[in-house]
Amino acid sequence: MLARAHAFTIDGLHTRHVSVEVDVRAGLPAFAIVGLADTAVREARERIHSAICNSGFEFPARRITANLAPGDVPKEGPGLDLAMACAVLAASEQLPREQLEGIALFGELALDGRVRPAHGALAVGQATQRAGLRALALAGASAREAMLVEGLEVTIVDHLSSAVRVLGGGAGDMLPRASASRPRGVRSAPAQGADLSDVRGQQHAVEALVIASSAAPATKSP
Repeated sequence: MLARAHAFTIDGLHTRHVSVEVDVRAGLPAFAIVGLADTAVREARERIHSAICNSGFEFPARRITANLAPGDVPKEGPGLDLAMACAVLAASEQLPREQLEGIALFGELALDGRVRPAHGALAVGQATQRAGLRALALAGASAREAMLVEGLEVTIVDHLSSAVRVLGGGAGDMLPRASASRPRGVRSAPAQGADLSDVRGQQHAVEALVIASSAAPATKSP
């Protein structure tokens, strides 16, 4: 049986919409991922297998093929884990396939089924809205970043079982308390001024600026 989920991958400065197509059929047990997947994406097979089993679901002992379309766009990072796992469950009739339409799934899976945040939540939120999808489901640690996108429905799923509950029509998890953390190496700024902690997304650029400023020689007083 075939199931299709929506996900996104970061390709340089661009956020690409990825259609995660999973086919489960009779045959020798195997799990193949095709579609220009990098090492982190290919390693998702083991994470997904353990996460599904440790979340109380059945990993199908059949031939599984996951196609990440379009095939000519490189797929990077573990942020596709959640979408692939949910598509496997839908293709094996453990959740309604039609519920995968209209919602993007973004996050890395731990072996126990927990959903870990993946880099680029803001960019993925913006891309979700541009793609015309109604909602984005991701880990609570990334939720506030995604919520900066006005008009986007953000659903928190801190566990694979939470995602299955949401896709079955249930509620998402609670929003965690806000953290007062700042980028490493950035000092507190006066209340009336803005600093790098106010930048939306662009974490790599922020860290590069922090490193550059710390490496710059101090200016001597005249």
